[in-house]
Amino acid sequence: MNTKMFCFQCEQTAGCASCTGGAGVCGKTADTSNLQDDLTGALIGLARAYDGKLGSEKATRLIIDGLFTTVTNVSFNDKTLNELIAEVEAAKEAAVPGCSGCGSVCGRNDNYDLTKLWDDNEDIRSLKSLILFGLRGMAAYAYHAMVLGYTDEEVNGFFYKALCVIGEDLGMEDLLPVVLEVGEVNLKCMALLDKANTETYGTPVPTTVPMKVEKGPFIVISGHDLYDLKQLLEQTKGKGINIYTHGEMLPAHGYPLLKEYEHLKGNFGTAWQNQQKEFDNLPGAILFTTNCLMPVKSSYADRVFTTEVVSYPELVHIGEDKNFTPVIEKALALGGFAEDQEYTGINGGTELTTGFGHGTVLSVADKVIDAVKAGAIKHFFLVGGCDGAKPGRNYYTDFVSQTPEDTIILTLACGKFRFNDLNIGEIGGLPRIMDMGQCNDAYSAIRVAVALAEAFECGVNDLPLSMVLSWYEQKAVCILLTLLHLGIKNIYLGPSLPAFVSPNVLNFLVENFNISPISTPEEDLKKILG
Repeated sequence: MNTKMFCFQCEQTAGCASCTGGAGVCGKTADTSNLQDDLTGALIGLARAYDGKLGSEKATRLIIDGLFTTVTNVSFNDKTLNELIAEVEAAKEAAVPGCSGCGSVCGRNDNYDLTKLWDDNEDIRSLKSLILFGLRGMAAYAYHAMVLGYTDEEVNGFFYKALCVIGEDLGMEDLLPVVLEVGEVNLKCMALLDKANTETYGTPVPTTVPMKVEKGPFIVISGHDLYDLKQLLEQTKGKGINIYTHGEMLPAHGYPLLKEYEHLKGNFGTAWQNQQKEFDNLPGAILFTTNCLMPVKSSYADRVFTTEVVSYPELVHIGEDKNFTPVIEKALALGGFAEDQEYTGINGGTELTTGFGHGTVLSVADKVIDAVKAGAIKHFFLVGGCDGAKPGRNYYTDFVSQTPEDTIILTLACGKFRFNDLNIGEIGGLPRIMDMGQCNDAYSAIRVAVALAEAFECGVNDLPLSMVLSWYEQKAVCILLTLLHLGIKNIYLGPSLPAFVSPNVLNFLVENFNISPISTPEEDLKKILG
């Protein structure tokens, strides 16, 4: 096994260039990183076996699982990666029986060596990386929809097509349309997941969420998978165990069906990258359902559990049967706190709000439109994206704090934990900070923007709306590509630009979409508001 790695898919990559040593900044070892490259190469081989067209249900599930597994902070487990690679190889053999043993080489199901991509011309590498990383983010959304029984053949078929494109020898003129197509298909994928969530759990409603942890046994559930939360709530009902969300699970409090569970009490913790400090010796069980797992410290390793594609060596994994008994038993054994514990957000606030999805915002669209026409609302800011520990993240807190009182902040994804405990007032009974949900709920922001543009009979780019986005990993990439597909311009992105975007590709984005790196809150607000 190669003892060195190459990875530049996340924002915290070493030296703002790439992780190339024995381990990545995320804690992933070189062996694990290389296995994830092997898995990706095998997925390309599987897509080739189906000639880049939609394959069997089993193959499609493997492609979505495999791509999701390679998202940052999902899997740190070589054993499960090897098992998944073996499953992919078996699926290829089922698709083209006997092909692997054929003496006539045709490349029908050959795996792709990702070192060819990493060593390619920087512009080609940049465009193919945008496709690959966008696919990984989109796979996460397709996965969550699939768990609820919602799939889309066009979305699923595109995974095969795009994976094959990554393995082909193509020029920039051929790759650029596929980059934007990732954004187009991701919009359909986000719409699918939005439909799956709202039809299953109801349309989110504005909800105030306390950060207090009550005395007694409790479980903290992190990630994005609402299905896992629902199963956990059912299995803990009547057992004297309280449930607290963490990270991107916070928006779950806004769904009517989930709100019915009285033991869904509140939210624990701040930004996901603070988990090693906040989980240290926590007297409760912790369940990770998706990405954002950091290397687990020994002081709390005995109480961390994983499920779905999340995997970490030596932790107890909850399988497809969703029997959370080990999690429940650990919570009861730990006993929780002897007294209620008061916690705060990063800025000292004691409660958070969520549930301002497109259904809620559009239900009061007349009030919003009237407020704009009356001059009470002068500008909208979408301040969202993925959070990280890199210096410069305080930009988003400072930006929101300095926005004028006649502006509205729409926010989503985990980046909001930088400022979502701030109380910056209301406009006409509407809170100035509106949490629209998880990263995939960028769909809500798009729906609202399109509705406002229609109401004012203008284009989205003509609205008094500015997007100030942070990025960390691959879900942010696919959302950015969706915004580009829609022709949305004047996006402020930071705290740094992706390392995998070459100068020529960056120039293309700047010239065609006016993407700007963030500067300072004062300078950017002055530029936006004049």
